[in-house]
Amino acid sequence: MFHSFFKKWQKKRLKDEKYLFLFEECCDDEVVVFDTETSGLNPEIDQIVSIGAVKIKGNRILLSEKFHIYIKGNLKEEAIKIHQIRKHDLQNGESIENGIEQFLNFIGSRPVVGYYLQFDVAMINREVRPKLGVGLPNKKIEVSELYFDKMQKKFPHGNIDLKFDTILKELQIPTLGKHDALNDAIMTAMIYLKLKK
Repeated sequence: MFHSFFKKWQKKRLKDEKYLFLFEECCDDEVVVFDTETSGLNPEIDQIVSIGAVKIKGNRILLSEKFHIYIKGNLKEEAIKIHQIRKHDLQNGESIENGIEQFLNFIGSRPVVGYYLQFDVAMINREVRPKLGVGLPNKKIEVSELYFDKMQKKFPHGNIDLKFDTILKELQIPTLGKHDALNDAIMTAMIYLKLKK
């Protein structure tokens, strides 16, 4: 209820009608799972260096419809140690403007899914707000919340570990190599599908 009200409010504030497609009704059985790799952990000052996303339709991850780009920019040494993306990997990357444009066209009006999605959405919104006048209007689904709800039913008084590795292990999902935006999106998509069952 609140999401539909908020979405109508956002639509009224939209700066550019070219982005009306983000507000269209979407089919019930499709979502986009996405992840970002960044130059740091502060959405105020750090930059997106990579975006990875996959579509889910029904109970299938559509790897043929994946999205993965690098964004030109600067990297801190600490960030390189975490995600192994190097400065020369970004030389042929997209500008942030083109990258965000491609990403918005890829997700359309589908709900977005992620692991600690609030951070990724904050990073995207920093680029989206100047273009649209509003943040990302898509419905947002957090897999750590879905996992918490499931585990709390099993262990109502237990301490629930929400680390990504723990969730993967508990749900018996293979590790594809972390801190790669596309691999993280694929693993998160597998978590989402497993929790939906």
